[in-house]
Amino acid sequence: MKLMCGNANRPLAKAIADYLDAPLSDVEIERFADGELFVRIDENMRGQDVFIIQPTSEPANDHLMELLICMDALARASANRITAVIPYFGYARQDRKTGGRTPITAKLVANLVAEAGAHRVLTIDLHAGQIQGFFDIPTDNLFATPVIEDDIRQHYDVEDLLIVSPDVGGVVRARSLAGRLGADIAIVDKRRPKAGESEVMNIIGDVEGRRCIIFDDIIDSGGTLCNAAAALKEKGAKEVSAYITHGVLSGKAVERISNSVLKELVVTDSIDVTAKVKAGKNIRSLSVAPLLGEAIRRIANDESVSKLFD
Repeated sequence: MKLMCGNANRPLAKAIADYLDAPLSDVEIERFADGELFVRIDENMRGQDVFIIQPTSEPANDHLMELLICMDALARASANRITAVIPYFGYARQDRKTGGRTPITAKLVANLVAEAGAHRVLTIDLHAGQIQGFFDIPTDNLFATPVIEDDIRQHYDVEDLLIVSPDVGGVVRARSLAGRLGADIAIVDKRRPKAGESEVMNIIGDVEGRRCIIFDDIIDSGGTLCNAAAALKEKGAKEVSAYITHGVLSGKAVERISNSVLKELVVTDSIDVTAKVKAGKNIRSLSVAPLLGEAIRRIANDESVSKLFD
């Protein structure tokens, strides 16, 4: 088995390598004067089972191209099996046609990954479950729920918790976490006037006097989350925290979160946690390296991955 990574999230890749007690392979990634990427793998990959760790986070296009070019290099180096470990699968928010003349970028990127040489994909908390079916190669979609459940039990009294879905589409995700914790759920009913903006309309469920935890897969600008937290407080919630798998946190998201009513925002390190995010007064991160590392070990040994969630 060989492990390698691009530039998207080297700390996570190193943590996975430490978990597996395996070194990261040497890869040179440079740029030509015009910005084109150049990749050279400095180890023999012939006949190897290779796992390349590369989320497609900001800058999404650069990191996606790094992944594709690295896989092409591996395929041409006669690697036996290439597994694309994509902790955060970008372009997943366009998973269907929402109007005329719009793309389905999740399917496009799935095609690119397979065409570049991947034999298998390993990811965490796809934005929509059906994206798993966009790939024509085996795809393991892990869930960060066990990692988040453990952290909640360490920091909160589960007897007093209410798990909140920030929209109707996330109810299944929220119910899964609530079931593991033995907690009730509530739903934020909102309308989105246009992309990137949301308006909270109603809270479904009794939040009066409860400690609420909003649970979602992605936080980008933070507007939706802050609006939901404010609405919960207005309805009488004692306090509001949030657990989000993928902390995109673009633009002024960190400032927005810091100035919100949120007690804390907890994200995983599926996306590299920047210094700006670390400086957020009410933001902290959890590592998914053990989860990914164990999944990689099981795939390499042809063992069941689904047993991780039994």
